Amino acid sequence: MSRSIFLPARRRLLKLAASSSGALAAGAVSGFPSISRASARPVITHGVQSGDVSANSGVIWARTDRPARMLVEVSSNESFTQATALAPTTAMPGSDFAVKRLLNTLPADQEIFYRVRFADLQDSRNVSEAVTGHFRTAPSATRDIRFAWSGDTAGQGWGIDKERGGMQTYATMAAHDPDFFIHSGDTIYADGPISATAEMPDGSIWNSLVAEGVEKVAETLDEYRGRYKYNMLDEHVRAFNQQVPVFYQWDDHEVVNNWSAAKDLTGDDRYTEKSIMTLASRSAQAFHEMTPISYTAEEPGRVYRKLSYGPLLDVFFLDLRSYRGPNTEGMQSEITDESRILGAAQLAWLRDELAHSTATWKVIASDMPLGLVVWDKFNGENHVEAVANGNSGKAAGRELEFAELLRWMRDSGIDNVVWLTADVHYTAAHHYHPDRASFQEFTPFWEFVSGPLHAGTFGPNELDGTFGPEVRYVKAPTADQGVNLPPSMGLQFFGLVDIDGQSRQLTVRLMDRDDTELYKVTLDPVAA
Repeated sequence: MSRSIFLPARRRLLKLAASSSGALAAGAVSGFPSISRASARPVITHGVQSGDVSANSGVIWARTDRPARMLVEVSSNESFTQATALAPTTAMPGSDFAVKRLLNTLPADQEIFYRVRFADLQDSRNVSEAVTGHFRTAPSATRDIRFAWSGDTAGQGWGIDKERGGMQTYATMAAHDPDFFIHSGDTIYADGPISATAEMPDGSIWNSLVAEGVEKVAETLDEYRGRYKYNMLDEHVRAFNQQVPVFYQWDDHEVVNNWSAAKDLTGDDRYTEKSIMTLASRSAQAFHEMTPISYTAEEPGRVYRKLSYGPLLDVFFLDLRSYRGPNTEGMQSEITDESRILGAAQLAWLRDELAHSTATWKVIASDMPLGLVVWDKFNGENHVEAVANGNSGKAAGRELEFAELLRWMRDSGIDNVVWLTADVHYTAAHHYHPDRASFQEFTPFWEFVSGPLHAGTFGPNELDGTFGPEVRYVKAPTADQGVNLPPSMGLQFFGLVDIDGQSRQLTVRLMDRDDTELYKVTLDPVAA
């Protein structure tokens, strides 16, 4: 597979880093730089990001340390000859000095370089050093495509230990030069305090970089913001964000473990704020402020959306958190508000988008797995946290929405569907087939699981037989290794997807942070 249209990943990273090293070096390592009027020039505190890239647009993000105007130049080459200067956008305290900007009317399938500076509102002559980022717009014609996915960043108290390489998985992914990256949720762990030290299984000490506010659970808006800023203190994360556009999803740890509108924090002494919806609202604001995610006018802050990436690929990003009913035993016999996890509007949107998709491959990016059993244990009982209810019988509870979807996909002739997910902190490949299933009204499909990026490793989970899954590959901690293994033990995972422009074959590889290929499968498209 040829990728000669791209600069080599390492060379591009070096050039981008060289263009912005001064600005990054000027940032405070605490993650909460204070405004110092003795320092005349604003500072770009956490690098730059891009995301939600289409054939003719992309969203960019940056943050500064004071009220300032964001100055952006856009170019089709890294030397910025004949660059276009855009109208300024203002960074203000209401968004914690973070700014997003839509770059539009871009050419399809084009390398785009953007350069960001901030000019102090008090004195426009005082301008920050520049930070340069890059993305490639989606193609309008057929070509090779490569993208990555994973989830779970800075979980279980495993923060940034520079002596152990920091968040090394991001550097490993960057070396593959993906067109884009899907962050499948648990982008932060707001409910997981990060202490300066933690004991590892072998008795040695993990030394985390610490920042103000991360030593406790996040409750205030600033504390939620601080978790995103903490992750961007890692040099590998910043370098990755400069090079690769990221499509963000969210899950539970952006708010609190296993949250729904019915989550009860009574008795959890870590929280002084007991209203789960207050916490969720603060979390959602921080999520949209601190990531380059786009949103729609009809539902501001919406997370589910579609990426069209040329004739070969459409990606459908789901949100299994915002519209769910309470976590119950999951045995309801009909779809109700209590049993939903997609929600009626999102399910209708997904069906409509799938029906109108002309792409060869339809990738459904789900923040939670379909067939793996994930329990929410409280009051001494197991409640369903994901989709599967562990019964392996006829579809019930949250499985009903997916049974309806799978049946409709079969009856509508929606082929070449692949599911990508994370959440469970190990990696696996599952094949679903009606011949093995209790519910049999669907076309066979694959589900691939990856993660964590930088968090404790767990698993494997039990598979529910309702939709007939079969494990084709799994890598998780062994019984003698235990659970919550630190990132330094190597069980950090991501997935790579390649679509060949000539054969239209889709290849999935499950990888670890040391860049070992653990499993590979190539899928042939069903002819239209």
